[in-house]
Amino acid sequence: MVLLSIVGVVFALVMTENTIPYFDFAPRKGFLGTKTFEVTSRLVFKIGFYIHISSALVVWLVGIPQFLPRIIEKYPKWHRNLGKIYVFGVLVFAAPSGLVLAKFANGGLSAQVGFTLQCLVWWFLTLRAFLYIKERDIAQHVRYMIRSLAVTYAAFSLRTESYVMYQFFGTKPIETYLTVVWLSWVGNLFIAEILLLTKIDRYFVKFIKPLK
Repeated sequence: MVLLSIVGVVFALVMTENTIPYFDFAPRKGFLGTKTFEVTSRLVFKIGFYIHISSALVVWLVGIPQFLPRIIEKYPKWHRNLGKIYVFGVLVFAAPSGLVLAKFANGGLSAQVGFTLQCLVWWFLTLRAFLYIKERDIAQHVRYMIRSLAVTYAAFSLRTESYVMYQFFGTKPIETYLTVVWLSWVGNLFIAEILLLTKIDRYFVKFIKPLK
C-alpha cells in the first residue's frame, strides 16, 4: 500500500499540474481541443467538464489517505471526515458530471457506453460503501471502498495503459483509446477482486474503530 500511495501522490501532483491551467477557461486548451466547437460551446458540456476535473481531483486526493493504516487507526476523525468528502464528491459531483461528459465522449458509441457504465458503477460502489458504514458493517464497507477506489484509479490506469499500448505495442490512437476506455476501470475492478480474494480487506478492517 505504501508503493500504491506513493504512485497515487505522484499522479495527484501531475493531475493538479494538468488541471489548474484549464481554469483560465481557454476554449481550446488541451483536452478541449479534441472536441468540436459545437460541443465545447454547449453550456451543459462546459459545466460538466469543469465540475468533473475539479471534483475528480479532490476525490483522488482524499481517497489516497483512506487506506493508510496510520491515519485510519491514529486519526479516526480524519479518516471519517475525508471519507465523507470522498463519498460526497463522487456521488454528487464527480460521477454525475462524468455522465455528462460520457455523452460527448470521442470514439462513438463504444466509448460513450464505456464511460457511462464506469460512472454508474463508480456511483453504485461508493453508495454501497457509504450505506454499509452507516449500518456499521465495517467488513463490507472496506470491500466496497476498495472497489470504489479501484474505479477512481481508472484515471491513472487509462493514461498508463495508453502510453504502454501506443509506445510498446504500436497500436493506433483510436484503437488505443477505445481499448483503455474499458480496460482502465474493468481491469482495475478485476485486480480489486483478486486482492479481495486474498483477504486484503481483513488487514484494513482491524484498524477501523466502530462508529459510536
